[in-house]
Amino acid sequence: MSYEKVKAYFDSIGLGERVVVRDHVGDTVDHAAQAIGCEPARIAKTMSFIQNGEPVLIVMAGDAKVNNTKYKACFKQKAVMIHGDEVETFIGHVPGAVCPFAVNNGVKIYLDVSLKRFHTIYTAGGSLNSTIKLSLEELKEYTSFADWVDVTKGWLANEDE
Repeated sequence: MSYEKVKAYFDSIGLGERVVVRDHVGDTVDHAAQAIGCEPARIAKTMSFIQNGEPVLIVMAGDAKVNNTKYKACFKQKAVMIHGDEVETFIGHVPGAVCPFAVNNGVKIYLDVSLKRFHTIYTAGGSLNSTIKLSLEELKEYTSFADWVDVTKGWLANEDE
């Protein structure tokens, strides 16, 4: 059902062909990158957190990891991930299929600066075997994100295209 909501959303904005169902994507950034044929950093992983009892998504580059010190400085609280068996209830997508589109009402979305080095990225598409290719500008336009944040570590700040 999650995939159908994402596909319907992209159909409604004229980009339905961007939601691609693949034979197999996998459950990790590396598996997804291999299935797509891109570098792992271009996989925009969407992480689910709880802040003050409310669900929050942070979309970051595939090679980035949450930096707890930066997270706490940004949000004034510890990073608390949503437990795997609660992700679908809070967000509207199952773990491994979470994307920043067609999420439950009230879910705040943030984009991490680790994405800014890329022109093109890939997100999940609402199912374990679907992906969406987007430019960074399209990601910004179609997510209705709250703000840019800098809460990650482990990635190289090189320029793209």
